[in-house]
Amino acid sequence: MEIAYSFAGLVVGFVVGLTGIGGGALMTPILIVGFGIPPVTAVSTDLLYAAITKCGGSVSYARKKLVEWRVVLLLLSGSIPGSLLTLNYLHGLGGLEKIESLMNITLGVSLVLTSIAVFMRNRIRQAVTNLQGTKLESRARRFRPYVTLLMGIVLGALVTLSSVGAGALGTALLIVLYPRMSMQSIVGTDLVHAVVLTAIAGAGHYSMGNVDLWLLLFLVVGSLPGVYMGSHIGTRLSPKVIQPIMGSLLLAIGMRFMLAG
Repeated sequence: MEIAYSFAGLVVGFVVGLTGIGGGALMTPILIVGFGIPPVTAVSTDLLYAAITKCGGSVSYARKKLVEWRVVLLLLSGSIPGSLLTLNYLHGLGGLEKIESLMNITLGVSLVLTSIAVFMRNRIRQAVTNLQGTKLESRARRFRPYVTLLMGIVLGALVTLSSVGAGALGTALLIVLYPRMSMQSIVGTDLVHAVVLTAIAGAGHYSMGNVDLWLLLFLVVGSLPGVYMGSHIGTRLSPKVIQPIMGSLLLAIGMRFMLAG
């Protein structure tokens, strides 16, 4: 079984390197459906798995000065309280069945939203770019810090409950709010925010005794070579081919969890 866990890490790491889509969108469903791991353990362990695997990428973007730290701080000002409040709610909810039901529904919703973000990312970026220089953009800019804060709260809750949303969904929201940022800066900013958020949410779940450290170790061991291989092959494949496939897969998995919940 340990080899199977590492193989799952290898596959998810490969897909992440290939597509750039967050591992949580794939790893958590695989752990629950493929290995029969309880949703609480799967989500909790995957949060720390995401923090570890994304850490190297975030450092790379930071060194290249592709991280907008002001935006990161705004996001964290919302997502950290959102995560802590969600953890406190889960702690007081009582009854494993209620927690797992809530996680299943949230996981389904998060996956469906992520699939929409994957499908629509290029169109969203084009539509927002067309609004640059208009009065609407000028007015929207005044409220942008508050919307970013609110977005952080929502992401904090979604990620803590499902381990999904910090990647593709966060990127899509940043594209809408910050159209003048380059795509590399958007990815770098979202990545740094995701690392901090998943680490805090994962630590909170660990304090509740929900994390399986051995499972985490085997997943990380498999994912590192997977990310390396996927990133090298991904540069040769067109996003026009990859994105529809990944979007369809995430949509199908999300619907499955929503209906099961």
